Amino acid sequence: MPYEMQDTRRKIIDILRENNQATVDTIVNYLADNYDQELTAVTVRHHLNILQEDNLVRSDTLKHRTSPGRPQRLYELTSQAEEHFPSNYQHLVASLLRELRATLPEEQSNVILEGAALTMAHEAQIPKHMDLGERLTYAVRYLNEHGYDADYEPVDDGYLLHTRNCPYHSLAKGEDGLCQLDMRLIAAMLGAIPRMTAHMAQGDNACSYLIPTE
Repeated sequence: MPYEMQDTRRKIIDILRENNQATVDTIVNYLADNYDQELTAVTVRHHLNILQEDNLVRSDTLKHRTSPGRPQRLYELTSQAEEHFPSNYQHLVASLLRELRATLPEEQSNVILEGAALTMAHEAQIPKHMDLGERLTYAVRYLNEHGYDADYEPVDDGYLLHTRNCPYHSLAKGEDGLCQLDMRLIAAMLGAIPRMTAHMAQGDNACSYLIPTE
């Protein structure tokens, strides 16, 4: 994640992952029994509200009590919360890319990257009849949904598209194929050939692409 999570919220995330779903009372009891942390229900709700604002927790279900009283909300993790847990996907991707480069000629590996970019661009579902500005709006939304922290601005000769977070930053430093994949993805979404003007792997604050209008 882009920030270090507060300790209590980190524990709540762990509790929800272990229990799948939990009420506020369950979380209060679990914190007391397993972490020696005595919190009120009001305090736990405060932390849950913050986690919901960060799109890490949702509460779509009510649990009816066996005794008289109002139903309780059941809290559970969103798919975005999985980013907080260790995974091996970056090592796997790096290994696959190295094997791709070592096994296939450059032309064939580029064909595979192009196919991957076209598949991702299709997922963005950008209507073909739109003009470039409208397509950029759709493209930025797709990129942000996939962790790029993207925005764009008009310039004299077109638009500048900025991506301020690289979902595979630790891999991109040693594998330019991922940067080529991004270039192909942007080109496929916009129907225009981008030119990179800034590059995070070289120390810039963002990856920036000039999208010409002509």
